[in-house]
Amino acid sequence: MSLHLSYPLPIFSRRNGFRTISLSSPPKSIVSCSAAKRYTAGCKRQYTSVMIVPTGVGAAIGGYAGDALPVARALASVVDCLITHPNVLNAAMLYWPMQNVLYVEGYALDRFAEGSWALQPVHQNRVGLVLDAGMEKELQIRHLQVADAARASLGLPVMEYVVTDTPLVVEKWIDRTTGQSTGRIRHPASLLRAVQTLMNRSKVNAVAVVGRFPDDDVEEEDSYRQGMGVDTLAGVEAIISHLVVKEFQIPCAHAPALSPTPLCTSLSPKSAAEELGFTFLPCVLSGLSNAPQYLSKNSDSLGKDCLLANDVDSVIVPINACGGDGTLAFARSKQYKPLIIAVEENDTVLSDSPESLGIEAVKVANYWEAIGVVAAHKAGIDPYSLRRNRIKNINCISSTSSNGAVSSASEGFH
Repeated sequence: MSLHLSYPLPIFSRRNGFRTISLSSPPKSIVSCSAAKRYTAGCKRQYTSVMIVPTGVGAAIGGYAGDALPVARALASVVDCLITHPNVLNAAMLYWPMQNVLYVEGYALDRFAEGSWALQPVHQNRVGLVLDAGMEKELQIRHLQVADAARASLGLPVMEYVVTDTPLVVEKWIDRTTGQSTGRIRHPASLLRAVQTLMNRSKVNAVAVVGRFPDDDVEEEDSYRQGMGVDTLAGVEAIISHLVVKEFQIPCAHAPALSPTPLCTSLSPKSAAEELGFTFLPCVLSGLSNAPQYLSKNSDSLGKDCLLANDVDSVIVPINACGGDGTLAFARSKQYKPLIIAVEENDTVLSDSPESLGIEAVKVANYWEAIGVVAAHKAGIDPYSLRRNRIKNINCISSTSSNGAVSSASEGFH
């Protein structure tokens, strides 16, 4: 005889000596962002947050080797769905799969925030790998071994790889005006041809790119390894992934190929993840394996499980990095206006504060406080009601009569 289970199931427990019965919900492990429109706890829709830490701007938290990942893990435990980007989740050889977190490339996140694109959660992507022809043979072999290890030990769907027909020739530098890292690739068409080949022949719908980067000079490398300064690789990494996502509208992330660095005995924990192996590829393959697909908002295939910008309830950003396209789009939207939370402890080289941009935001000292604000907001509680003497007497506003004259209202509390 087979036993068929359906939800809800009765759960018996003892509480304060009394036997109680309640109805269970599906196990949390099977509820993910893809169920955002189908399953809600009680009568409320799921709560969705976006966490942004711009890349290459020297963020005190998130400006190094995946050092904002603990924040993402903590936030993911509070919200129903967390949308964030590779700079937050990538930690070279380290990563942490989270079922309710969407791994969204930065260009795609901006288009999502603007309302142009929707996010369609998936169970699995077919991942292709692009290797820069400028890579030395040994480095190429190291990266192919990572791909094979990910397939055999993690079961990741890495389908095939292709080597670009021309070396990409990556160049990087620090912008003297803004202080953030940037750069370019001299042969972008070679990269696009390689991605197109993978899409046509291997039917991949997500792409990992490994470009051969110039090795850092000693001073820049030492500063970064000590947990200071700006990641000189990050800016041009974003340019590479933006190029692919803009052209093909599929998930993409980049892993730089570098010569092995000498042992450092005084390494900062914030940079240590990049010292564990020969490549930065494992976290990229893991993230891309189930990254959401990007659909145009007017697409015929837009389904009920897709997430739109108006599903976002809160956005968490560094205090002086509020000028990105995505953050501005969320903050200035007329149709939906998520709560913007600016974190003072996460300082960057930028100067785009909420005040300077006319953005209404809740300023918090650190991510501890940010998570508390999110928890209150999710519960439908004014976050300021948790602070001492922050709730004032309710104000009275004047009303306007039908002829346009202002009528006096009764005096209220101030």
